[in-house]
Amino acid sequence: MTDLSRDPADERFRNEVRAFLEDNLPPEMARRNRQGYHASRSDTREWTRILHARGWSAPNWPVEHGGTGWTLAQQAIFDEECTAAGAPLLDIFGLSMVGPLIYTYGTDDLKARILPPFLRGEISWAQGFSEPNAGSDLGSLQTRAVLDGDDYVINGRKIWTSGAHEATMIFFLVRTGEGTRNGLTMLIVDARQPGIAIRPIDDIRKEHSLNEVILDDVRTPVANRIGEEGKGWGYAKALLENERAFAAEIPRNRNHLALLRRIARGTMRAGRPLIEDPVFAARIAEAEVEFMALEFLALRAMSDTDGSGPSFGSFLKVRGSELVQRLTQLQVEALGDHGAYLYSEQAHMAGQPQPAPGPEFAPGVWSEAMYRRASSIYGGANEIQRTLIAKQYLDL
Repeated sequence: MTDLSRDPADERFRNEVRAFLEDNLPPEMARRNRQGYHASRSDTREWTRILHARGWSAPNWPVEHGGTGWTLAQQAIFDEECTAAGAPLLDIFGLSMVGPLIYTYGTDDLKARILPPFLRGEISWAQGFSEPNAGSDLGSLQTRAVLDGDDYVINGRKIWTSGAHEATMIFFLVRTGEGTRNGLTMLIVDARQPGIAIRPIDDIRKEHSLNEVILDDVRTPVANRIGEEGKGWGYAKALLENERAFAAEIPRNRNHLALLRRIARGTMRAGRPLIEDPVFAARIAEAEVEFMALEFLALRAMSDTDGSGPSFGSFLKVRGSELVQRLTQLQVEALGDHGAYLYSEQAHMAGQPQPAPGPEFAPGVWSEAMYRRASSIYGGANEIQRTLIAKQYLDL
């Protein structure tokens, strides 16, 4: 089991991280990211550039691929201090999904062309897996890539593609042959090239984060293929295991716990701060215990570097997604009437006054709570994850 004890070297490292954040995190960026809205791509890119100057833009990567080589304890300390300071989350698509696939299965040429600019904050990623008729069942996807000389020519549609309108690169799972599993290949495509149409999908908040991506004779070089042709199912399985571990939402859940405490301390009920109400305080405590257990399980999964231990991806996805829903709902409840108002995200990002009264921590709370209703669906619906758990671990 993972040892979470911290020695004096870890505490020295914590002080080093705190000093770095104090000197380098822009105050306006921290202001934006302490509220309920999720980080903008522009903030993520700028923060990546700042971290890269220190050699810290890939906290979870090995040194030989441009990472820090930090221990699990150091990674946890870094996450904790970044959360406390209000730093934006990093590009999880690149750091925990496609990046590890590239440095594990990609050619030396692909690694040299893609990894350094990503670590410098010059590449933003989106993931092109789901299709209108292929969500959790990726084996039925129909977007097809046909080899034409040194290029693949891609035609098809992807849907629910988060951040495609802001991405510079998209990694696609496409069909290059027949068969549910043996006919899939993973390709990297420049998101700004001709033939790609990105159509916005507005959500319940009237915000644009999701997209439909239409590919019409889009060309990408064979050199942009990850691994071997026809082996995409195995690569996607490894990536989705990382995605489901990411869906534990450890940094995001830590952010939401901090915001919940802040709201409970600053909201008055019956003449006293809400955090002093024993019933509500008990609900916060239950969520904190759940988070601690989730973080420990995630660290245990991360410590299994040789793949010899059990797969925790489905467990992490279910518990993490349900926790983020619980925390955002508690925030809305704690705000009372102010928790039901949809504040302007555009005004928030621009630092402009909000068009409705309310405490400084209110903007973004309702918006984020509505967005996270989907956390039990994206990344593999929780019902399917529970079925996988039942089959793999309970023999049901």
